[in-house]
Amino acid sequence: MNKAADHEILSMVHSVFSQIPFNRVLGMTIEKLSVGSAHLRFDMRDELVGNFIRGTLHGGVISSALDVTGGLVAFSSLAERLKKQSLEEQIDRLGRMGTIDLRVDYLRPGVGRYFVATGYVLRTGSKVAVTRMELHNDEHLLIAVGTGAYVVA
Repeated sequence: MNKAADHEILSMVHSVFSQIPFNRVLGMTIEKLSVGSAHLRFDMRDELVGNFIRGTLHGGVISSALDVTGGLVAFSSLAERLKKQSLEEQIDRLGRMGTIDLRVDYLRPGVGRYFVATGYVLRTGSKVAVTRMELHNDEHLLIAVGTGAYVVA
């Protein structure tokens, strides 16, 4: 892939990401993005607490952060594959993308000042993309891991 095409795809992916209201609710921002991989960050806030006694991140926030990350890297991988298609076909295919399976393993309580979710594509086929994600806290402790499957047909 050439640099101009890479930049165009990543710019479009970043734009779509920023338009999703739920990403703003979580407070997620893209720190690094390349086709098929990403690093996202969000700060701990009172609204994200699941266990108010311990002050830990809600498990639903953890799974959502992993799903958003997996979806983003699957989206970027699909966008790269569709770059030679018409704009109408790209919009149609990217608009039909969605999560079909998500597996999350919670390894530690979600304690930290901020969290970084990373993800990469394991495989993008003609119908399904499979991704792997991790969530670390500000001390680089692994909080959770996940595997996601996303429809891309």
